Amino acid sequence: MPFEFPLHFTNHVFAAGNPLLANAVRRLEPSRRHRVLFVVDERVAATNPSLFEDIRRYVATFSEVMTLAAEPVIVPGGESVKNDLAHALEMLRTINDAGLDRQSFVAVIGGGAVLDMVSFAAAIAHRGIRVIRIPTTVLAQADSGVGVKNSVNLFGKKNFIGTFVPPFAVINDLQFLESLERRDRIAGIVEAVKVALLKDAAFFDDIALNAARAAADADVLHRLIRRSAELHLMHICGNGDPFELGSARPLDFGHWAAHKLESMTQHRLRHGEAVAIGIALDLIYSVRKGYLDRAIATRISGVLEAIGFQLRDEALDWRDGDGRHVILSGLREFREHLGGELHITLLRGIGDSFEVTEMDEALVAASIDELVAMRPANVGR
Repeated sequence: MPFEFPLHFTNHVFAAGNPLLANAVRRLEPSRRHRVLFVVDERVAATNPSLFEDIRRYVATFSEVMTLAAEPVIVPGGESVKNDLAHALEMLRTINDAGLDRQSFVAVIGGGAVLDMVSFAAAIAHRGIRVIRIPTTVLAQADSGVGVKNSVNLFGKKNFIGTFVPPFAVINDLQFLESLERRDRIAGIVEAVKVALLKDAAFFDDIALNAARAAADADVLHRLIRRSAELHLMHICGNGDPFELGSARPLDFGHWAAHKLESMTQHRLRHGEAVAIGIALDLIYSVRKGYLDRAIATRISGVLEAIGFQLRDEALDWRDGDGRHVILSGLREFREHLGGELHITLLRGIGDSFEVTEMDEALVAASIDELVAMRPANVGR
């Protein structure tokens, strides 16, 4: 099924002199005055105290294009908003109370979890209300905000229920990144590392060259986000399976372990932090299987640590009553999530990825033990 959505980069999206959002809203129906419901991540609202007034002023400036369907709404930020279905149900109630129809818009401003939850609610209301995503974190701007997936967690499983619905538009306002904590800047960079490893060796070289200052240097961070978003968008539009009708998930390098680590730690680990650990684990596994040279694994893990990631966590060594690593159940859960057939992306080299449909669990367990025992900047040796 063909689809399209524009990806824009800007600064100060709600400045009166910036018509980007208004132009995005009227893209398909320029003569209509559109009703828009703005939904804001509570963390973004707290760090941008003038945001609601900026939104009201912007809508008034472009009143021929849009009108507020209701006052802007605040929702909880972080993974907790995906962990309780009550938040999605409350979002549906808000959409209903605002009287939104399928020609209306939900403009959601926030991190990846908020984008996921709100997009999911909008997708099932009236069989689909148009969504404009305005991601506000490094992770969301570089990866999760740019895509057709949305979901919430259920039964302790990440993204258990959800839909594949393209956003109407994605607007990355780089100004929102200035208020992020260092931890969140670092966590978001991992998806850029991931897509570089899979698709663009030159991009990985650039990340490696600037690893120590990637989270602090705005120019480096903005360049990294742009290229990561471009590569993710190229994959979504060009791989022939954007709605994942098959089992392959080629961009999910490191994710089988990451999803399990997130739930095991009750999201003490950020998604990006868990993905970095998952990548380190799959690097060691690839070395042990003979797919990947140790020196390459060492270099990659060193870059992750230079960016600021901790590649070991106590949860890696948690065991069940039979002494089996708890994280190994993530393979079974990942298989279920993929439709019954396991597809794990691994590396032969930087920019050279491939998929396997089986994982040697004994070797995975040995790889976990190796990662737990490794000293910093020593992974894969």
